[in-house]
Amino acid sequence: MPRYFITLIVAVALFMETMDSTIIATSLPAIAADLGEDPIALKLALTSYLLSLAVFIPVSGWMADRFGARTIFRAAIVVFTVGSAACGFATSLLDFILFRILQGMGGAMMVPVGRLVILRSVPKSELISALAWLTVPALMGPVIGPPLGGFITTVFSWRWIFWINIPVGLLGVYLATRFIENFREEAVPPLDVKGFFLSGIGLAGLAFGFTIIGQPLFPPWVVLALLTVGAVSCVLYVRHALNIPAPLLDLRLLKIPTFFANIAGGFLFRIGVGATPFLLPLYFQLGFGMTPLQSGLLTFAIAVGAVAMKTTAAPILRRFGYRPILVWNALVAAFFIMAYALFTAATPHAVILATLLVGGFFRSLEFTAINTIAYADIDEHEMSKATSFASVSQQLSMSAGVAVGALVLEFQRAGRDSHEVLASDFTLAFLIVGAICASSALVFMRLPKDAGASLSRKAHQLGEPDKQAELVPED
Repeated sequence: MPRYFITLIVAVALFMETMDSTIIATSLPAIAADLGEDPIALKLALTSYLLSLAVFIPVSGWMADRFGARTIFRAAIVVFTVGSAACGFATSLLDFILFRILQGMGGAMMVPVGRLVILRSVPKSELISALAWLTVPALMGPVIGPPLGGFITTVFSWRWIFWINIPVGLLGVYLATRFIENFREEAVPPLDVKGFFLSGIGLAGLAFGFTIIGQPLFPPWVVLALLTVGAVSCVLYVRHALNIPAPLLDLRLLKIPTFFANIAGGFLFRIGVGATPFLLPLYFQLGFGMTPLQSGLLTFAIAVGAVAMKTTAAPILRRFGYRPILVWNALVAAFFIMAYALFTAATPHAVILATLLVGGFFRSLEFTAINTIAYADIDEHEMSKATSFASVSQQLSMSAGVAVGALVLEFQRAGRDSHEVLASDFTLAFLIVGAICASSALVFMRLPKDAGASLSRKAHQLGEPDKQAELVPED
C-alpha cells in the first residue's frame, strides 16, 4: 500500500479534530447566548479541551507501544466521536466543559498516535513532504469549519456542529481497521504511573489556573491554589523524570538542539497563533457586529493560505534550510498577527481576506518547519516519546494562547462600568500575542546552520542511513 495513502487515512482523524475546533470558535458567541454565559467565559470550553489533551497525551506513546498503534488510534476516534455527540446535548456550561474534556481524551490519543504511524511508515528523507501532505486534508477542516459553523449556527442550531463529526468518525474507524498496520514495540517498559499523575496534576493546575484568572466564577484563592499545586507538581515531576530510566515525558530529549527548538521556540510561536482562533471570531462578531456566517467566511481565509503553502513547503525548506526559515518566517508571521489590530468596521472585506490569506501562508510554513525539525535527530526507539512530548508542548502552548488573549480582554474591560466587549479591546491583545510569537525567533537563532539536514533528500542521497525504512510493513 502506498505510504501516502496511510498519510491520508491519518489525515481523516486530523480533519475531524481541526474542523471541530474551528467551527466551535466561530460559534462561541451563539453558544454563550444559548447557555446564558459570558462569551469570554466560553474560553473554558476551548481550554478544557486543550487541557485534556495535555494531560492524556503523555501516555499515548506508551499505549501505542504496548497495545499497538492501530488499536489505540481506532479507540481514540471512537472516544472523540462519542464526546462530540455528547456536546450537542449540553444544557449548561458545566456539561459543555465535561463533554469537551471527554473529546480531549480521544483527541489526546488520536493525533499523536496518528503522527507516530506516519513517522514509522515514512523514511526521514520523505518526512517533510509526508507531514506537509498530512495536513492538507486536515487543513480543509479550518477551510470548511468557519463558514460551515457560521451557516449551521445562523440557519439551524450550534448543536449540529458537533453531530457532523459522527459520519467522519465512522469513516476513520473503518479506514484504520482496513489499512493501518498495528505497529508496536517488542520490549515496552512499565508505565510511569507516578510520572503520569505528577505531570497530569502539574499541567492541569497551571493551564486551568491561568485560564480562570479574572473569571468571576472562581474566587482568587482557587486560582492561587491551582497555580501553586500545578507548579509544585511540575517541579516534582522534573526531579522524578531525571532519576528514572523510562519517564513518561523524557526531559533528556531537550538536550537535542533540534528537538529543543521545537519545544521552546514552537511554544512561543503557538501562543500567538493559538490566540487568533479565539480572538478573531469575537473581534468580528462582538466588535464589528458580524453574524457567525459573515465571520466564518472571513476567517476561513487563514486556512486557504495554509493549504496553498503545503505544496511549496518542502522545496522552500530544502532550498533555504531550516534555520533561516524558522527565524525570518517567524517574524513575518508575527507581523501579520499584529496587523489584525489595524482592522476596523470600515476595513474592506477584501483587505481583511488578503491579510488573513497571506498570514495563513507564512504561519503554515512555520508550522511545517517546527513540526518536522523535531524529529530530525531523534532515534527510532525514541519516536513515541518524542511525539508525546512534542504534542503536549503544542497543546499547552495553544491553551496558553487562548488564556493570554482572554486575559488581555478581561484587563481592557476591567475599568469600565459595562462589561461589553468593544472592538478597541482587541488592539492590545493582537499586539501582545504577536510580540510573543515573534520572540520565538530568538530560540531558532541558536540552531546550528545545518539543522534539519537529515530531513532533506540531499542528505539521504549522500548516504545517511534510513533507519525508518526497515520498519515499513509489506504492501
